[in-house]
Amino acid sequence: MPFNREKMRAGAAELAARGVYVGTSSWKYRGWAGMLYDDARYIWRGKFSEARFEKHCLREYAEVFKTVCFDGAYYFYPSQSYLEDLAAEVPPDFRFGFKVTEEITVKKFPNLARFGARAGQASPDFLNADRFIKAYLEPLKAIRSKVGLLMFEFSRFYPTDYARGRDFLTDLDRFLEQLPRDWPYGIELRNRAWLGPDYFACLSRHQVAHVFNSWSAMPAIGEQMALPGSRTNPDLCAARLLLRPGRSYAEAVATFQPYNQTKEPYAEARSAAAAFLQESLIETRRKTYLYVNNRLEGNALETLDALLNLLQMVDPKASPKAPDHALRSATPTKNL
Repeated sequence: MPFNREKMRAGAAELAARGVYVGTSSWKYRGWAGMLYDDARYIWRGKFSEARFEKHCLREYAEVFKTVCFDGAYYFYPSQSYLEDLAAEVPPDFRFGFKVTEEITVKKFPNLARFGARAGQASPDFLNADRFIKAYLEPLKAIRSKVGLLMFEFSRFYPTDYARGRDFLTDLDRFLEQLPRDWPYGIELRNRAWLGPDYFACLSRHQVAHVFNSWSAMPAIGEQMALPGSRTNPDLCAARLLLRPGRSYAEAVATFQPYNQTKEPYAEARSAAAAFLQESLIETRRKTYLYVNNRLEGNALETLDALLNLLQMVDPKASPKAPDHALRSATPTKNL
């Protein structure tokens, strides 16, 4: 079924009123024209203005959704003025999910052109709590009421980074111990062998959420959800539907651009995500954030539309029905 803007607006608002926020990873996609965006709003002197679209499409996005994951914060430290400009585009009840800057989460910069002379070098600010607090948290205080999730995305570590998962946990534990407690933190891990009791116990000690993530080299979302202890913060839960397991990022980009339609429905992820949302509607104490990327199926808007259909939100006052086959059993991973 095609994306229904008004249905999504009503559904997203109802979910948010119950503490469950659904949205997309980033928002500046021209492929969403005619679905979420009206090109007529960005005409300047008779022509479509990319600059106007880039600057103001968040406002139109926020007319429908109540949250978005700001992936751009992964690449730089946002200034207070930059953050205030973002916040000015959205209503008071909107909540941002922010990825934490890669300088905090990358142990060694990848050999990519964008890193220049730093490529292949160790990051001096890796898990540097003082740097994170001063450069990242301080500017965010200006828009604190609109911050829903701060996510530390740890790309896959290799044996040259950490010989053992427990060594990473030692560093992570020390880092989390130094952070202010009144922010909503989440950890997205991409070393599947490290998903186990020690990791979940570390996050639980610090009341940090494990971010369930669908990624190329990670177990499926449903498998992660079935792991004992994976709900590490009773007040916060998060998930990101990014890639189908086994598919590379580059392959997904080539397959799905310009992200204007669903090309490969991924039933397993949809079912698990719907169960994740249903669980969160029952656990009324916690705030929940679910973000969908275009690179999962081709169009994040239609994926979210399908999730709302699975929840069967016919009566806003009624609890949506859980999918019959939402979770698969999973074999717990070994301790680190």
